[in-house]
Amino acid sequence: MGPLKGLRVIELAGIGPGPFCAMLLADMGADVVRIDRTEASGLGVPMDKRYDINGRNRRSVALDLKSPAGLSAVLRLIAGADLLIEGFRPGVAERLGLGPADCHALNPGLVYGRMTGFGQTGPMAMAAGHDLNYIALTGALHAIGPAGGKPVPPLNLVGDYGGGALYLAVGLLAALHERKASGRGQVVDAAMVDGAASLASIFYGMTASGRWNEQRGNNLLDGGAPFYDTYETADGKYVAIGALEPKFFAEMAERIGLDARFIKGQHERKLWPEMRAEMERLLRAKTRDEWCALLEGSDACFAPVLTIEEAPRHAHARSRQAFVEVDGVVQPGPAPRFDRSTPEPVRAAPATGAHTDEVLAEAGFSADEIAALHAAGAAARA
Repeated sequence: MGPLKGLRVIELAGIGPGPFCAMLLADMGADVVRIDRTEASGLGVPMDKRYDINGRNRRSVALDLKSPAGLSAVLRLIAGADLLIEGFRPGVAERLGLGPADCHALNPGLVYGRMTGFGQTGPMAMAAGHDLNYIALTGALHAIGPAGGKPVPPLNLVGDYGGGALYLAVGLLAALHERKASGRGQVVDAAMVDGAASLASIFYGMTASGRWNEQRGNNLLDGGAPFYDTYETADGKYVAIGALEPKFFAEMAERIGLDARFIKGQHERKLWPEMRAEMERLLRAKTRDEWCALLEGSDACFAPVLTIEEAPRHAHARSRQAFVEVDGVVQPGPAPRFDRSTPEPVRAAPATGAHTDEVLAEAGFSADEIAALHAAGAAARA
């Protein structure tokens, strides 16, 4: 089915980028087995499993990692895995007996993925934090926000998911590729501070070249340029204009009625305040839907600013089946697309322990061994 069919992933339950990385791999066909705790863990935001989109497309085994029997069970599962994902603070997995050395002793080919905010080493490695703290160290947060205003949290997209989960996924797949030649697994140290800094590479280059300054809302891509910003429409909604190239700016200007002198002086910064004021006036004269009728699908580099509820209903999203509905919950579908390896239909996140007996049996546990784990409280069923 999916291109990662046949790949076995063990995910030690966590929050944020670890589960999202596991979701990406599962969406592409990997058999992801999440090791959940046998009791309520307090991980993340409590919610009905139907709404836990990051937890979809995997199986759940509930084991007590602090019990000898539970630890032994998870090590047996790891012995047959290709990848492992953990998101503990540095040293926690080792204290549990699940560190890289413990796992590689049983499975030398295991690719061991570690997901943290500050990384496994460095003076901040042991500090608590969240997405906002990590991206604050990279320069990325400082650059995001309105002119004259404070830095604005860009949701959890830059640290947790962009700089964290995506870099972990790339690292895991790269290490798998290397394993073909070496026959050996290795540790992938994915830190959100590293990934978020890497995401900002172009801005470091622009700063070094003198084409970017540290004043928020004063640059080409941060809302400083009037032709790359959002504008309010007559109905209080917003549209996004991204007409960077002269030919696209010219088409946008002509379609909205912007004076031709602004077309000639697109990159003359002294004209930007006047240009912005005129664009604000013109774009506020019609509703968002009216502008869509005039601009959408053209080379004006235009799009309506849709809400999370509106986005799945857009014609383009519908035509590409970009969103799917699972148990009544609308959610983004798997990405990217493959022309041959089509993933299986999306499945909702499983109940904790829903697959405990099934996965243990597949790993060679006898019925008596499984029963003993449950009797000892080292394993649990949904």
